[in-house]
Amino acid sequence: MSTQYGLWTREQLIARVVELESRAKGTAVNRDESISRIDANELLSNVNNDHTEPIKPKKKQFDFSAHPQRFIALRFAYLGWNYNGLAYQYEPTEFPTVEGEILKALDKARLISEPEPTTCNFSRCGRTDKGVSAMNQVISLDVRSNLTKDEQLDPQNDQRELPYMSILNSMLPADIVITAICLRPPTNFNARFSCLSRHYRYLIHKDSLDIALMKEAAAKYEGRHDFRNLCKLDGSKQIVNHVREIISSKIIPHETDENYVIFDLKGLAFLWHQVRCMVAILLMVGQKLEKPSLIDELLDVERNPQRPAYAMAHDVPLVLYDCEFPEMEWFPFIKDATSSKVRREVARMRGVIQSYEIRALMGNYMKQAFFDKHPDTDKMYTGYDVLNSGDGQGRLYKKHLPVMSRTLGDPVEMVNQRWRDKKKRKLEEEERLSKVE
Repeated sequence: MSTQYGLWTREQLIARVVELESRAKGTAVNRDESISRIDANELLSNVNNDHTEPIKPKKKQFDFSAHPQRFIALRFAYLGWNYNGLAYQYEPTEFPTVEGEILKALDKARLISEPEPTTCNFSRCGRTDKGVSAMNQVISLDVRSNLTKDEQLDPQNDQRELPYMSILNSMLPADIVITAICLRPPTNFNARFSCLSRHYRYLIHKDSLDIALMKEAAAKYEGRHDFRNLCKLDGSKQIVNHVREIISSKIIPHETDENYVIFDLKGLAFLWHQVRCMVAILLMVGQKLEKPSLIDELLDVERNPQRPAYAMAHDVPLVLYDCEFPEMEWFPFIKDATSSKVRREVARMRGVIQSYEIRALMGNYMKQAFFDKHPDTDKMYTGYDVLNSGDGQGRLYKKHLPVMSRTLGDPVEMVNQRWRDKKKRKLEEEERLSKVE
């Protein structure tokens, strides 16, 4: 009889050895020895009954040292409302992050050694918040290559390189897509510091807004200004210089839908939540709750060094539309993939787009079902009005309190000092605990 010892657990094998030894000595195995005398076939039949699975061989480690590496830049797009922002987080988050999904795909494909930014010379162009989308985001990093360092320099060898975009797109969620790759970025390229400008767009429904006033107000953002009153202060970043340069700021028509306009904004760099704060002020101006001159007051930090309390605009209508870089050799996805993979990606993208188009059409049915039967809905909010926050729902209020009359936040210096004090207390506590141990 052939016994399949390879399927036995460690405990079952020990039991068998003890049993055979006891037979050789002419003695029986006592139950007090914690091992019962069990027939080999019975042991084998009990493998599944006691829910003990066979020992699996350890997964063979991939030897990255046996493969060359190369430095690349990836251009990609994503719809942000299903994600906890772009940046990889070291702590658990409510939703996955876009970079987390990309790094996970890179790791699964054995293109990087670990799904973590510090291991692969990683940099990003522009960090986007939870809910915000991007159409031309860029990251740069080191990845495994099929080619030697010398071979990587010659474009004629590109067809022998790993099809990075095809590999990643096959592993990424449908709302994240790699659109282009640069196999030979410029010397000392860094996705963050090599970026020449960032271009944002914010979709705005024209309903009940004075677009002419918004255009007047938007133009005031252009130029070099201190935007401390138009961002969210973050002590952990210890930022003391809030001056940023806005290249262009304007309200333009939407390309296909006359019910919408676009806040089109281009700058060298931006502060945390800066764009959404700028939009919030524009929407108040568009509703004639504030005058365009409010922007002049907020930008005059000598007279107004502290930010008044106001809520920023919603995240979903915001998109990082484009990022400008020095001249680079970008290859689109269609050149990286076979025709079958291109067709598959086109079909997948078409499915994503149509799924949202269907939702929009359903929303229109619901709109008709409600508003056609209740044409006087404006009377339902007697004594209230709605502050436009960009999400189509807004916030109810009874009386608008002018922004410059509101409670002021703490000065930048106080915010930064409070964070330093908190960090100092934490370090002191950790040191005290280590001495106790």
